[in-house]
Amino acid sequence: MPASRSALEPHAVSRLRTARLARSAKPFMARGGIKGERCPGCRLVPSHCLCDVRPEVPTQSGMCLLMADIEPLKPSNTGWLIADVVHDTFAFGWARTEVEPALLALLADPQWQPYVVFPGEFVEPERVVNDVQLAPSGKRPLFILLDATWPEARKMFRKSPYLNALPVLSLNAEQVSRYQLRRSRRDDHFCTSEVASLCLELAGEAHAAQTLQAYLDVYTHHYLQAKHQLPPDLNGPAHLQLRALKLA
Repeated sequence: MPASRSALEPHAVSRLRTARLARSAKPFMARGGIKGERCPGCRLVPSHCLCDVRPEVPTQSGMCLLMADIEPLKPSNTGWLIADVVHDTFAFGWARTEVEPALLALLADPQWQPYVVFPGEFVEPERVVNDVQLAPSGKRPLFILLDATWPEARKMFRKSPYLNALPVLSLNAEQVSRYQLRRSRRDDHFCTSEVASLCLELAGEAHAAQTLQAYLDVYTHHYLQAKHQLPPDLNGPAHLQLRALKLA
């Protein structure tokens, strides 16, 4: 299992956000949501900071986030939560005309078995898998998540030839998305953190999957309470569930 990361050490999504801000010609202004000073560790206003409850669960699985241009800047982006919980989370900005060498090196790393997570209905049937086979060679699952709006994700999938040789993991989830910060028109469109939870479940890492889902619920509660200028309920259902999982 990987070594624990210091709570003060910026993770991959945080570093990508910093790099993206450095390239911005003007400050990024999120539409709606909470305003004012934000904690650099969780992106919430200091009064609703949840850094003290951030979990980190040892996993065999890794996560590779391919992020559309402004996704790292959005306060409601849940790829940040994945990087909080899963130590081996990698994040790369996506561009149609170029690909980072570090991403290609990651996909070629023999310790990983990459899976592109994408709906199977849009993919050639021979590429589609519905479960995660633990390779006899001991390769670890690496889930490639296209962190973007649905139209952007479809474009990213079509225009990333370096993904063409990889198996596509199609999720057949029956649950309804509980994400409340940005709504899709379809209940079966999950936020990135929910997709990661489903992948962890398929990889046999139920505790990590449940922890990531509980952490999303806590984050959502804090975000919405801050938006409406209400204090967070530290003994509410979301916090109680996350604490119970920490003790499990």
